[in-house]
Amino acid sequence: MAKRKSKTTGIQRGKTGGRQPAKGNTRFTTWGVAWRVILIASIVGILYWQWSNLTAWAIDIRNSTWNLFGWGLLLLIIALIILGIVLWLRRSSPILVRFRQWLGGIAFIMAIWGLLAFSALGGSIGQYLIGYPSNFIGIPRIIGLVLAGIVLVAPQAFANAFRRAASWSHRQFQRQTKPLPAIRPEPTLPVITTTPQVTTEEQPVVNQSAPISATTPPPAQTPAPALNTPPGQTQDELRQVAQEVWRRYGESPSLATDNGWRLPPIDILDRATEIEFGQADNTQRAGLIEEALASYGVEAKVVQINAGPTVTQFGLEPGWDRKMKEIRERDKDGNITVRLEEVSRTRIKVDRITALANDLALALAAPSIRIEAPVPGKPVVGIEVPNTTMGMVNLRGVIETSSFQKLIAKSRLALALGKGAGGEAVAADLTKMPHLLIAGATGSGKTVCLNATICCLLLHNSPNSVRFIMIDPKRVELTPFNSIPHLATPVIVDTNKAVSALRWLNQEMDKRYQKMASASARNIETYNKNKEGEEKLPYIVLVVDELADLMMAGFDEVEHIICRLAQLARATGIHLVVATQRPSVDVVTGLIKANFPTRISFAVTSQVDSRTILDITGAEKLLGRGDMLYMPTEAAKPKRLQGCYVSDAETERLVYFWGSQQKEETPSSLQITDLTSPSSVTGKGDFPQDVLLDTARQLLEEHKHISTSFLQRKLHIGYPRAARIMEQLGESDTDSEGPA
Repeated sequence: MAKRKSKTTGIQRGKTGGRQPAKGNTRFTTWGVAWRVILIASIVGILYWQWSNLTAWAIDIRNSTWNLFGWGLLLLIIALIILGIVLWLRRSSPILVRFRQWLGGIAFIMAIWGLLAFSALGGSIGQYLIGYPSNFIGIPRIIGLVLAGIVLVAPQAFANAFRRAASWSHRQFQRQTKPLPAIRPEPTLPVITTTPQVTTEEQPVVNQSAPISATTPPPAQTPAPALNTPPGQTQDELRQVAQEVWRRYGESPSLATDNGWRLPPIDILDRATEIEFGQADNTQRAGLIEEALASYGVEAKVVQINAGPTVTQFGLEPGWDRKMKEIRERDKDGNITVRLEEVSRTRIKVDRITALANDLALALAAPSIRIEAPVPGKPVVGIEVPNTTMGMVNLRGVIETSSFQKLIAKSRLALALGKGAGGEAVAADLTKMPHLLIAGATGSGKTVCLNATICCLLLHNSPNSVRFIMIDPKRVELTPFNSIPHLATPVIVDTNKAVSALRWLNQEMDKRYQKMASASARNIETYNKNKEGEEKLPYIVLVVDELADLMMAGFDEVEHIICRLAQLARATGIHLVVATQRPSVDVVTGLIKANFPTRISFAVTSQVDSRTILDITGAEKLLGRGDMLYMPTEAAKPKRLQGCYVSDAETERLVYFWGSQQKEETPSSLQITDLTSPSSVTGKGDFPQDVLLDTARQLLEEHKHISTSFLQRKLHIGYPRAARIMEQLGESDTDSEGPA
């Protein structure tokens, strides 16, 4: 076989197999060197020949560039250097993530460029920025560029500063134009208690059971009721203080009216000062969170910081879990280098972040933190860290927000609940709930939440629109509202009367259904659409301060009535607001939980209580003092809020404002006359008369002899209730035979 000739020219292979230049290639190498020398000599000759023209041309370019840019050229060079460094250090993250900051930086550069133009150092571009030669418009332009840069770089800080400046100017304007009337300070007066009295139509009854202070609005338009005045205080002194505050709040001609009733103004509530939190502290804590997670091998980045009154929520974006591969390479000198190459990457699991809750609390030196993974509607994991200083959320501050005003325009029963972890106001509609269950340990804020709910309804509804039935076994929490005309009956403090009130409310619900059926109306809104005056059915709100005490008095009956009301009473305009400090399974039973989808949990003592009220853990980590978890009907996870606070002075003002407008007795459709009737409670027992007692009497007449187990089978009830019915049957037989 003939050997193929090598196509390579000028290269021969030696015995060792290496490639060597051929002898004929030396001629071409010499010509290449000669051409390079000739080219360099030509360039040098041309430069020497045209040196004067080239220098003049360079000077012209320099002068034209200087005239165009001025010292702004240095600013452009610095900006390009910074941009290059940022792009080099952050190769993996796009520059558009912080486009607002870049636009703000451009605005600052243009402002500095314009300032240089005032001293003829900004070039033509700088003079164009300040409007040369009309320099009088240059200063507003510079100020506008600076403000635009601040807004783009730090919008939250600018908004807070603008809000504080506007508030300060508003206060100064009010002080100069309309000074507030000075009210003579007086010490808080003791509690005044009155008993209901039979009065004529010209002098209606006002049951006062609230402490009166120097700032409480009293009755001024109607004669004051007869009070049991304590020693040292006369009725004239109380009336004088009442008239001073009434003139301040109740005699304004701009007050809104509802069916002849004057609604209280928003000025009757106090305005609380908001606490501003430093952005530097939150930025520092965000860095600590990222460092703590990185030390445990979890890559994450804080992308949101929402400062609230109680906690600050840090929005954490999980990073990537990267798998790397080592690649060994040999360089030109023969040295071996190791290079890491990314093979694959997956997102960090949320469980890895939630498992580090205690470690994050240790790094932040916080008593406890709560992790919301993920935040509903956002692609972040929320880490809620308690603030060093807890802020107070005032009821007036939430009512004045746009979210509440939009809701109150649609529904009369709008409730101001509080502010969320990000400082946003949260309001809810009681007609959509339709019932509210509140639970929490002692001192966590349940009663304050009830007071805020009642006061919010009193601010926007007259007695013709909303009526209350209040049950207060503690005897001290809801009794200050005894004077308002919205009550269908005075605040109930006796357990037997409370059970009778639940029975009456059950009967009232049935009567309303009969009325709506005859009018072909599906709900109370449709029924009241074409009604006027007393023909309208008012909403009825049942407020129970302690459910556990009622459940101890009559477990079966109370649970049965409450569940029936919760299931059926929504369409008739009857709504329940129930609170308890013992969220155990024997109080908050499965039936009650199923019929109360909207729940609020304040701080509890254990995870068991949290699961009982919310079906999830988390309430045991709350901070107390109004910190709560709100579970609305349509949400899958609870939302953390700081509840509204209403002081005793604000409650007293509202009570006296409405007490001064007592006009007429309660309409006959809402008179609860059977609360204290002897037929509602058995004479000898401690329990109310069972509703199945008449059925048991019929069974006794039919069968001549019955037993407890017989009642269990026939009435489908438990043994304790059947035994109680047997006792009541024996007592009724004894009472019927006694007079004979």
